[in-house]
Amino acid sequence: MRASHSFTVRQRVPDALAGLGELSMNLRWSWDERTRDLFRWVDPDAWEVTHHDPVGLLGQVSPERLEHLAADPAFTTFLREVLDDLHRYLSADRWFQSTDTQLRSIAYFSPEFGIAEALPQYSGGLGVLAGDHLKAASGLGLPVVGVGLFYRQGYFRQELNDDGWQQERYVTLDPHGMALHPVEGGRVTVNLAGTPLEAQAWRADVGRVRLYLLDADIEANNPDDRLITDRLYGGDTEHRLRQEILLGIGGVRLLDVVGEDSQVFHTNEGHAGFLGLERIRRLMTEGGLSFHEAIEAARAGTIFTTHTPVPAGIDRFPRPLMERYFRSWADECGLPFDDLMALGHHPDDEYDAPFNMAVMGLRLAGRSNGVSRLHGRVSRNMFAALWPGVPVDEVPIGSITNGVHARTWVSPEMSDLLDKHVLPEWQEADEHRWARIDECRDDDLWRVRQQGRERLVSFVRARMGDDELLDPRVLTVGFARRFAAYKRATMLLSQPDRLRALLLDPERPVQLVFAGKAHPADDTGKEMIREIVQFSRAADLRHRFCFVEDYDIAVARTLYQGADVWLNNPRRPQEACGTSGEKAALNGALNLSVRDGWWDEMFDGDNGWAIASAETDADLPRRDLVEASSLFDLLERHVVPLFYERVEGGVPRRWTERMKHSLRTLGPQVEASRMLRDYVDKMYEPAARHDTRMRAEGYARSRSFAAWRQWVTNAWPGVHVDGVESDHNVADLGAVRRVAATVALGDLSPDDVAVEMMHGPVGPNDELRETSTVTLGLAVRDHDGRWKYEGSFVCARPGRYGFAVRVVPAHRDLTTFAELGRVTWA
Repeated sequence: MRASHSFTVRQRVPDALAGLGELSMNLRWSWDERTRDLFRWVDPDAWEVTHHDPVGLLGQVSPERLEHLAADPAFTTFLREVLDDLHRYLSADRWFQSTDTQLRSIAYFSPEFGIAEALPQYSGGLGVLAGDHLKAASGLGLPVVGVGLFYRQGYFRQELNDDGWQQERYVTLDPHGMALHPVEGGRVTVNLAGTPLEAQAWRADVGRVRLYLLDADIEANNPDDRLITDRLYGGDTEHRLRQEILLGIGGVRLLDVVGEDSQVFHTNEGHAGFLGLERIRRLMTEGGLSFHEAIEAARAGTIFTTHTPVPAGIDRFPRPLMERYFRSWADECGLPFDDLMALGHHPDDEYDAPFNMAVMGLRLAGRSNGVSRLHGRVSRNMFAALWPGVPVDEVPIGSITNGVHARTWVSPEMSDLLDKHVLPEWQEADEHRWARIDECRDDDLWRVRQQGRERLVSFVRARMGDDELLDPRVLTVGFARRFAAYKRATMLLSQPDRLRALLLDPERPVQLVFAGKAHPADDTGKEMIREIVQFSRAADLRHRFCFVEDYDIAVARTLYQGADVWLNNPRRPQEACGTSGEKAALNGALNLSVRDGWWDEMFDGDNGWAIASAETDADLPRRDLVEASSLFDLLERHVVPLFYERVEGGVPRRWTERMKHSLRTLGPQVEASRMLRDYVDKMYEPAARHDTRMRAEGYARSRSFAAWRQWVTNAWPGVHVDGVESDHNVADLGAVRRVAATVALGDLSPDDVAVEMMHGPVGPNDELRETSTVTLGLAVRDHDGRWKYEGSFVCARPGRYGFAVRVVPAHRDLTTFAELGRVTWA
């Protein structure tokens, strides 16, 4: 039976405790230890029962307990201090307020946000990164708002059957009982294949940042449509398309409804890509721009971040489904439907090829990036076909390596130690300040490590109801992430005899703790979980090897804080970034990882260990065997002996030395504040300036640039290099070599192009390496109407040296010459 009417009942707190309500409704409590201590003081047992959820806690604590606290001067004094600290945090100027900038506001779209376990709107790394992005933005004072969906059942809760097979259980969430505010007037409508869908917005306060979540489960919708926001990553292809329409198109409309004047739009993966179509539609129907003019206007302030290193991980929607949901969009804009489909196609795709969300994301973004340097290189190769003729190294996809919000993940003990030895605001410290960790006493650092390990052992024992599991004195290896085939969670199981020997060594044992979920449709990932669980049930091993079910932020945090070694062994280069090792490193763990994602650029030979990668071997079983052998060799010969080397007392001096080196070298690099500053410098600020220019005078520059782009694209076949003149004799090191090129421009003028010379050492296949680029100067026009360009370069390296000449488009509003995908080589 359904209730005919419903309303919300909240616990009434005494006036002296009114600040508890305000503190509970700002998710800053999820990373502020003093606020968490305050709520723990309210009722320690209820704090644990509610899984550290202040809103849930206040709903369970008795009125008598609240009256008692209201009369306790120590508690009320602490409450005032914590509340005053929140108010100072929300109002004080921070890093961004001290910058000279044109950047006004950033709308950050993501399909999931991992803020805290009490707001389960995340599945894994993508959502946790989005949560850390908002938290770091808050800390830096960036004008960011988040946009996502509110999933009434969130992501699934994991349970294991008797065989160890993952079972999914979904719990219906009540937004009224969470740290969410219903947004007054925050309703939007989107068109779903002729059916209007309404959605209500909820607002979460993440420190200084507002996060808006759209919820379709409202009475205005029919029963089927109410299920559109039922589950994160649930349902079939059409269900995903409907969710992404609401996120992208509905999200843009919501920002208008709530009065958020967004300047820069940042899409975290392709799921929110339809926001570009909504912005184009508005510019055409309300601003009077043409399709191509609207694209240029929208692109200027749009940023696309790809997290996918393999094509199979990209959302694609078949043409019939796109026609059903977007034919009306094309009709309203007065466009042939093929023009819309082309936004999601590679240049050589058939007209009926599926619509690729990443391709659209790249086409409609003025700036794009991968999430580590290696991932940037992988992405440039993967999407190079979108820019034909452009060298892969110059494909316009950059990289900003992900970072993590340290205050969320670092243990109180480690935070105190870093406060003392690095800086009270150590998460903002530079390399010079982080170097002060060397002054920390070995036994102080080791004590923090022991406390984290003890907490992990206690947590696992309580969680699994077995006091014989694990040993707080034993080298502990952690592995926690999504279970997918390429992550190879079962690699250690491939050589069971060597694994048993490590686990059961009487003098130098190792213990392993696993956690993670497989996607509900991924039977391969589920089978990996089952194999690990089965192995853990062996009578002689169960005290050294365990799997913790129902992985979430709370489990992850405990693992990061307790592991001595963090294991990561994906097939390189399929891990875009992989931030779990960054979180573990900030807690003093040492990484043992394949050089993939972030570890590829940050491993220096001494701040952890690198598992050998045999990615050139196409035989996957053989490759896995080679890499597993490397992993075991490192454990047996390096990791285990170093941990148990106790020459002076009970502290492993060379291990703590390595810990310090890891903290010193990784600390300044892995923090999310570094990541956000990189986004401001490389993406947000340039996008804001570009957006300002393209909007000016009624989008005059958008209109002129679109016309120029069409003109150059159509005229480019007439561009060719007819000759290059230079001396090919042996040159002395440091000699200046002059080059002249004769170029035909067809209908274009010299103002439309740049003629460039790339020079550098020549490899064995005549390829240029480590090139430098010189723009040739215009000299004269010959009697045939061709143009002569001249320039010079210095022969800066001995050995084989060479150069190449090319013609590229040039315009003041190009972010890079590669944008047009037009290059003519000599």
